[in-house]
Amino acid sequence: MASTLPDYVASARPVPQANRAPWFKNTAPTYAGIMLWFAFWHEVPIGKKLAGAEGYSEFAGGTLAQGLGIALIGVILAALICHFLFYLVPGLLGLKTGLPLYIVGTSTYGVQGGFIMPGFLMGVLQFGWLGVNAFFSATLLCAPFGQGPGTVAHAVVVAVWAVAAAFLGLKGIQYVGKVASYLPLIPLAILVVLFFCTVGGLAKFDYRALVEGGKRDVHVLKTDKELQAEAEERGIDLKEVPKDKVLSVKPPLSIWEVIALICTYIVGFFATAGAAGADFGSNNRDENDVKMGGLVGIAGATIFAGGLSLLIAAGVHGADKGGASTVLQTTALMGYMDGVLGQYTPAIFWYLLALAAFPPACFSSFIAANSFKTTLPKVNPLISCGIGTLVSIALAASGYAGDAPAVFNVIGASFGPICGAMAADYLLSGRKWAGPRAGFNPAGWISWILGFIVGSANFIPGMAGKVACPPVAAFLVGFAVYYILAKVGLESRTLEMPQTEA
Repeated sequence: MASTLPDYVASARPVPQANRAPWFKNTAPTYAGIMLWFAFWHEVPIGKKLAGAEGYSEFAGGTLAQGLGIALIGVILAALICHFLFYLVPGLLGLKTGLPLYIVGTSTYGVQGGFIMPGFLMGVLQFGWLGVNAFFSATLLCAPFGQGPGTVAHAVVVAVWAVAAAFLGLKGIQYVGKVASYLPLIPLAILVVLFFCTVGGLAKFDYRALVEGGKRDVHVLKTDKELQAEAEERGIDLKEVPKDKVLSVKPPLSIWEVIALICTYIVGFFATAGAAGADFGSNNRDENDVKMGGLVGIAGATIFAGGLSLLIAAGVHGADKGGASTVLQTTALMGYMDGVLGQYTPAIFWYLLALAAFPPACFSSFIAANSFKTTLPKVNPLISCGIGTLVSIALAASGYAGDAPAVFNVIGASFGPICGAMAADYLLSGRKWAGPRAGFNPAGWISWILGFIVGSANFIPGMAGKVACPPVAAFLVGFAVYYILAKVGLESRTLEMPQTEA
């Protein structure tokens, strides 16, 4: 009976058909805005950043180590995985029910379990996103003044940025939303301009030369000035100061390792947005809207942004503009293009990209606030979101949020098994929503735990590098385990809910 349902489930009502809109008015532009965020595309050529050396890849040649074609194949494959595995089922569930993710998820995790996951978990991870946003936005804002991560100026900008975004997310999101739909045009235009400025170098790009240059790279974490200051402080000769903080890059990746790294980076970035497809789908009119919104807004925008970022990096190195060494971060490469862009244009572009990144920071706070209001109704959102914002500031100011691939890996490990289990539940239920299930659904929770362990392999001692693409592996484990456990009867009973079909 409906009376056995918790209030947050029993009171849920589907979005009426009259209030829904075509894919090109909601799903596609919103997702495209996410994939055009510079914090995503500017490190696609890097794959995994060399800790302590901004703009450089941990591997010689980065994701371009096997040539531009292989890297582009990796981007295309990742884009299709995002659409077909992570987004499509949540989107169809949202369409068919008209209900948001935290209600649809009660079928997979139970009405008690769904309260925590994906509901509360979605809110918690938004502050990780806020930290990433604050770190990279502050980096661009401080770059023209030579104040990078680790400086006091960067930490101050991080704090102001995060607090302002959290405040507007809680109080003034409606004002941000009015301009947010136009701001993604800024990174789109910048990507196009950078491409035309560097396209001439593509014919001369030699990935072997880039790899050889990477092998010779040695990054000293202390400048001569810092070493001299340390010598004077200790009262000794400069020659006696140990230069122990030296980094060198790892050997280049193989073809399959390049593809796997790109997929790990992109799918991990997209994982939470894929699950949120339920919310987007609930505002679509039919299945064509769900599919077209994903193909254009997710797959298309990912290939466009990630692909152009790779082409720009290859073009810069092919033309050897400004002596860019082996820097691969697209935004950092702008600083080596003053001969093409002019002296001040790179700084203008950095500020414009940061401006375009502010609404996503506000929306992260807004999503977190809504999640906490639902799952922690007795806690003042100012307190819960305030604590989350402090965590975001700490992550960004300390530099942890700057390791985007690691952050994306955690997100992929968390939401990969969620998307996988939802897909299995959807297929087992005859391609429809099964309805809310009682308590904590064992099949859902066991599949998530096992999927999360597999997805977190890179953080487990002795397991790093053992799983080729952790977010996708987490999805597959979540799908397979849920399917098997459901078949052996480890699903909790389904509760009756009125108006489950929109």
